[in-house]
Amino acid sequence: MAATSDNSPGPNEGTSVDTGNNAEAPSVDASEIVGFEALAAHWWDPEGPFRPLHRFNPARVGFIRDHAAAHHGRSPQTNQPLDGLTLLDIGTGGGLVAEPMARLGAQVTGIDPSQKNISIAGTHAASMGLEISYHAGTAERLADEGAAFDIVLALEVVEHVAELGTFLGAASRLIAPGGIFIAATLNRTARAYAMAIIGAEYVLGWLPRGTHDWNKFVTPAELIAAMDASGLRATTVSGITFNPLTASWGISTNTGVNYIAIAVKNQNR
Repeated sequence: MAATSDNSPGPNEGTSVDTGNNAEAPSVDASEIVGFEALAAHWWDPEGPFRPLHRFNPARVGFIRDHAAAHHGRSPQTNQPLDGLTLLDIGTGGGLVAEPMARLGAQVTGIDPSQKNISIAGTHAASMGLEISYHAGTAERLADEGAAFDIVLALEVVEHVAELGTFLGAASRLIAPGGIFIAATLNRTARAYAMAIIGAEYVLGWLPRGTHDWNKFVTPAELIAAMDASGLRATTVSGITFNPLTASWGISTNTGVNYIAIAVKNQNR
């Protein structure tokens, strides 16, 4: 169930794209938007600067499918286990997660502060024949409009926001009663610095230098505490790790670099 803002038909058939004014919000770091807009044209290039996201996307999507379906009493083994559920992808970028969520049956809304990202996401979704509602905007703005969703995602977002508590407060307001919140981010460890910055940005060149600021990485304990302060209760924290033998990513118990967390609203908040 969701109460979303009115959407007029977008320029792409089957996909609503709103590139209206992007209201400033305390959680938005303007420098981060500039950096991602410079790379926007490469979102769907699997060998481009977003290569790491393409590589571990199957692990993230599988995790979200399994846990979101189970949370809402669905079998993840069906073709569209999220059918009838509303889903918000905060910081959707080019739509790398929004599209598989739509294929799993969810009614997907994607928001991003970058109008360039939203335009690219909308064009790609239309070319795939997917109905996704995209908006250039922020979580705060959408929450102020009274929107609410069964599933709220914030993947590789919290390490880029200006104010974590403000962002999570808005995300909490966007979760419908009985809904679920899923966030994925980078742990602030020496290993994460070595792999995500030195390795990915400087040695392997998977990401442009300066993509990440290690000081903005968030430890699981910090994320859990910030979620709790925002009225959210963490239920699961799992690692996402790379297996060099199979050259693939998978869910694990090791949260030393990448991790993904699930939370629900506290009943007393």
